[in-house]
Amino acid sequence: MRHAILPSLLIAAAIAAPAAGASEAKKLLDDAKAVFQPISAAPAPKDPLQAARIDLGRRLFFEPRVSMDGNVSCSHCHLPDKQGSDGLPKSIGVFGKENPRNAPTVFNASLNFRQHWRGDRDSLEEQAEKSLLGPASFGNPDQATAMGKLKEAPEYSAAFAKAFPGDKEPISSKNWGVAIAAFERTLLTPSKFDAFLGGDAKALSPQEQAGLRKFIDTGCAGCHNGAGIGGGAFQKFGVAEDYWKETGVANPDKGRADVTKNDADLYVFKVPSLRNVAKTAPYFHDGSVADLTRAVKIMGKTQLGATLSDQDAADIVAFLGALTGAVPANYKGPEEP
Repeated sequence: MRHAILPSLLIAAAIAAPAAGASEAKKLLDDAKAVFQPISAAPAPKDPLQAARIDLGRRLFFEPRVSMDGNVSCSHCHLPDKQGSDGLPKSIGVFGKENPRNAPTVFNASLNFRQHWRGDRDSLEEQAEKSLLGPASFGNPDQATAMGKLKEAPEYSAAFAKAFPGDKEPISSKNWGVAIAAFERTLLTPSKFDAFLGGDAKALSPQEQAGLRKFIDTGCAGCHNGAGIGGGAFQKFGVAEDYWKETGVANPDKGRADVTKNDADLYVFKVPSLRNVAKTAPYFHDGSVADLTRAVKIMGKTQLGATLSDQDAADIVAFLGALTGAVPANYKGPEEP
């Protein structure tokens, strides 16, 4: 009798296992939807005026003549093969000057609630306009000098007039910022994680799903959430332990405290978006860590007080790889095919 019952139990277990797996997959999807939002590729503009601004912004983004040495454009620190970053710990700008912080990817930057690591730029427009005066970015002494370079290029007169009809002086630093921001808002990179959020459970591999579960359950999603998987808040780097002791930095950046002059903002930075993070090493505001697995373990320790096992870290890294999207088709200079 016992032998007759055993096959029946095995059959019942085999039938129940897929159901349990489906239930777990649905729970994971439901939990993910509660903290993340999917994105899709930017649609083609229907408004001719907006289309003109996007086209102008793309041209300006790849324009080096506006810098003081004639060699630096916005794209100089945002390379397509680096998913919109540059692969350097700290970016090198005009006349070979080093920027104080790592260049975050420009892809999906429109999803951020503020710009720059310290959040000292409120919008894409402000970031683009003020970059013209950055000592280690474009290096211009004033906006008039920067715009004078564009006015000397005859091809821009008609382009600015088309994008900003009715302006008495279309070529202005304000319009420079508006046009570049319009272009940057098209640089969205949906990935297979967005397909998963849309209901395609098979879009993520078993290990990627395991990594997503650990990412949520460990607490990573407490800061890295929303459409950008981050980029929506400020957070102290080193909640549980001093970050520089883990990254090996001798002179830690004070972060937002240098902007606000408020001690409460010491070591506070904007939470970075994790979209395309597998392709945008090195990591953190100072580019101090080159390996993503190490960066994940450091974040677990410094932010959550958690010591991640090698398997946990590997699974989370696998999930982070699923956040890589294709380089936008329009991310190229006007002379490129």
